[in-house]
Amino acid sequence: MRLFYSALGLLSVLLGAIGAFLPIMPTVPFLLLAVYFFARSNPEWERKILEHPHWGPQVLNWRERRAISRRAKTMAIGAMTTGAVFTWYTLGAPWYYVSLAILVVAGSWIATRNE
Repeated sequence: MRLFYSALGLLSVLLGAIGAFLPIMPTVPFLLLAVYFFARSNPEWERKILEHPHWGPQVLNWRERRAISRRAKTMAIGAMTTGAVFTWYTLGAPWYYVSLAILVVAGSWIATRNE
């Protein structure tokens, strides 16, 4: 079972790393998953994520207080807005409406979290 959790943790880190470079894909939610899986399989890797200078504070902030910083909220909603505009220019309807719905639902949820 530890090997399975380790594999899921590594996959989550990979998806988070991709998300660090793509504005449409999130990073921290995947790192939260990685921390969850590594807590059950490899505490050393969990610690490395929690101690990371950039991502660690965001993960700890969510883990301990269920909070998202104002800067992170702004960046996330801005990235989703960019994705919606990009979808409008490249794919048009009906895909734009799907992207817009994701922006409204996920953006509203993010905006209402503690800071």
